[in-house]
Amino acid sequence: MKYIIVFASALMLVACKKEQQSSTGTRSADSVQTAQKPSAPEAPAGAISVETFAFPSEIKECSCYFAKNKADFEAEKYIYADDAGKTAYLKLDGKRLALNLISSSDMEADEELTKEIENETYKISVKGKKIKGEEALLFEGTLKIEKTDGTSVTIPIYGECGC
Repeated sequence: MKYIIVFASALMLVACKKEQQSSTGTRSADSVQTAQKPSAPEAPAGAISVETFAFPSEIKECSCYFAKNKADFEAEKYIYADDAGKTAYLKLDGKRLALNLISSSDMEADEELTKEIENETYKISVKGKKIKGEEALLFEGTLKIEKTDGTSVTIPIYGECGC
């Protein structure tokens, strides 16, 4: 009887150690998989998140609107729009914003476009160069967004201005 108890105890001890090893191995494998899984593009902590939006219904006539590239522009995934130099629309850090333009110079010098927008949280500048002109003028350039905490992001833009 003594041998059966010793044998059963040894068997349970070995079985428990194997379970611990296999569950520990599983945990580290899961951790590795979690770290390697591709996730939705998220901005690092403190970075500025610039999101796409549909064309603003507030804009009725002349406007400028830009996307990150030509493909997004054709798919109507805009990151910036304004209504002929009065109000700019962006979606930053998950919030759709309507901001007053401080200055706008639509091709006054050397077929370049510049716009400045600022509020208590963001300072935004748009710079572009005309690449094609018909009824609407096509532009390529950059959109630079700075936060008051010092973080900033610069994004290439492609879009048009026209009536």
